Amino acid sequence: MFYGSVVWDPWLIVAQIVCIQCLYYLTLGFFMAILVGTRVSMMSLVYFFDYATISISTVTGWCVIASFILSSVAGAGFLLYLIERAKKCLDFSATLYIIHLFICIIYGGWPTSITWWIVNGTGLALMALLGEYLCIKRELREIPISRLRSRSEEDDDPAVLLDIDLDSFNED
Repeated sequence: MFYGSVVWDPWLIVAQIVCIQCLYYLTLGFFMAILVGTRVSMMSLVYFFDYATISISTVTGWCVIASFILSSVAGAGFLLYLIERAKKCLDFSATLYIIHLFICIIYGGWPTSITWWIVNGTGLALMALLGEYLCIKRELREIPISRLRSRSEEDDDPAVLLDIDLDSFNED
């Protein structure tokens, strides 16, 4: 993608939002299955969208918290490959967490737990800042420039192009 020519493409933005959201929930499900699934008898959407499951008073609650934090770290990697621009990482991270908030409100009501707000705020900050860091690191990589030289008749010789010393082969 050429960064100088910015074209307003709403379908691309919507597709990126959908991809980031789906990858976030797939990753969250993966970490929930590993960390929470071993502790509970049956996994359900309650652990994804009900604010009451995010608790610091139980080991299962800490596993849910760890799943959310690890998913936000993975989300930073998704930002690196899907969004590619540091200046857009905060926008897409905030959009992901706002959509998550709306889903949580629909599923279980307004989150009244301070732990829920701290975990999701930390996840948002971690995803945005780590995503920006990774994107900036990629944007600031040096661009490899090949050896520039003028073309001459010598450049058309395959031995010169391959840096082969033909005199060493003729010493019989």
